[in-house]
Amino acid sequence: MGSSAEAAGAATAAEGLRFAFGTLTVLPVRVARWDRAAGRAGMLAAPLVGVVAGAVAGAAGAAVVVAGGGALLGAVAAAAVPAALTRGLHLDGLADTADGLGSGKPADEALRVMKQSDIGPFGVLTLVLVLLAQVAALCAAFGRGPLYGLLAAVVSAATARTAMSLACRSGVPAARRDGLGVVVAGTVPVAGAVAVAVATVAVAGAAGLFFGVVGAVRAGAAALLGLAAAEVLSRRCRSRLGGVTGDVFGALCETAATVALFVLALG
Repeated sequence: MGSSAEAAGAATAAEGLRFAFGTLTVLPVRVARWDRAAGRAGMLAAPLVGVVAGAVAGAAGAAVVVAGGGALLGAVAAAAVPAALTRGLHLDGLADTADGLGSGKPADEALRVMKQSDIGPFGVLTLVLVLLAQVAALCAAFGRGPLYGLLAAVVSAATARTAMSLACRSGVPAARRDGLGVVVAGTVPVAGAVAVAVATVAVAGAAGLFFGVVGAVRAGAAALLGLAAAEVLSRRCRSRLGGVTGDVFGALCETAATVALFVLALG
């Protein structure tokens, strides 16, 4: 998908980081470039956004637990932080995608359903169940100690943003001609997307070593299964909608995070 914007040349690492943090968070970061070259660099850097968001969320939850608030209240705090850092954008995308897929309508009409400002029954149900699952899993994680809760928050958030990187790989089209999807869809080389995914799983496993071999296996498996679940949803969206959209990216993010948290809560 060529354009004059792409002809401007490859984006620098700094431009990619600005794109990633400026697009995926509410942090006051000015996006220096809004083109597909910057989108490519930004989506390759997306897992770093997850590490930062997860660290802040995990620290908030751990602080509540250490202060005597208990695992449940810590879990609520840890789940609230990512929502606040994105103004609920990913959760909104999850709800809109659920409404679109659940509508049973052709692709064009389903995309119109997703673009509407209200949330339908499929979206409400999905949103409630996902948030309950995330809080329950985080509660189980913080129940094992504040550091394990911190690990769960960071691994799940990094996995969630890595799912976006994978969804932006070459060959994955945008479902619309406007919005975030058209800027980033298909921009990330397959080799780059795979490398980011492998790095996320490996780093998650390495971080889990703090809790022994079982912790390493569980953390690595959490990242891997989270990415696998997001890929299943991505393929469903591409088949059903003809491609990906900004809403789909949000849905992939929340799906990957939820599955990763579920795995980390087991045992």
